[in-house]
Amino acid sequence: MSFLDLVKSRRSIRKFADRDVPDEIIEKCVEAARYAPSSCHTQSWRFIAVRGALKKKIVEEVLGGIVVPNRWARTAPVIIVLAMDMDIVTHMLGAGIKGISYHLLDAGIAGEHFILQAQELGLGTCWIGWFNKKKLKKFLGLRAKWDIPAMIALGYPAEVPMEKERKSLDKLLIFME
Repeated sequence: MSFLDLVKSRRSIRKFADRDVPDEIIEKCVEAARYAPSSCHTQSWRFIAVRGALKKKIVEEVLGGIVVPNRWARTAPVIIVLAMDMDIVTHMLGAGIKGISYHLLDAGIAGEHFILQAQELGLGTCWIGWFNKKKLKKFLGLRAKWDIPAMIALGYPAEVPMEKERKSLDKLLIFME
């Protein structure tokens, strides 16, 4: 499969099959993320694979709320927590001096590498950005220096949604000289 075909085939999966994801598959996804570029090559991301009772507790008590409950995530056999070490000078300087949250850029790139590798391996994913970060850090025992920009639901798809209409290239690309 070409890279463009891989990207075009990826969907946000919200219904997963009742089938565990082997550790080796998760390791392959993190291996792909390991090669993502990062600001000053800090590689400050950590991928925390959560299963079982802790995953259930996170889905029930950390995800969403009244507006965006995200209860569909309970069908995912694994929740990947994407944590970023904020005790890195680049992240502090970038935010303070340049006004750019480099850790969020780094997390996005590494997370996308993870997601695309999962797609190639036949897994489904859904990026989760609406959750109670403070409660999640407490459940995971993470100190204040850590940020959690996102979580990723991971598993084998039970349903694959139809492709959504995309904006045309001429609406997205501007050439200038």
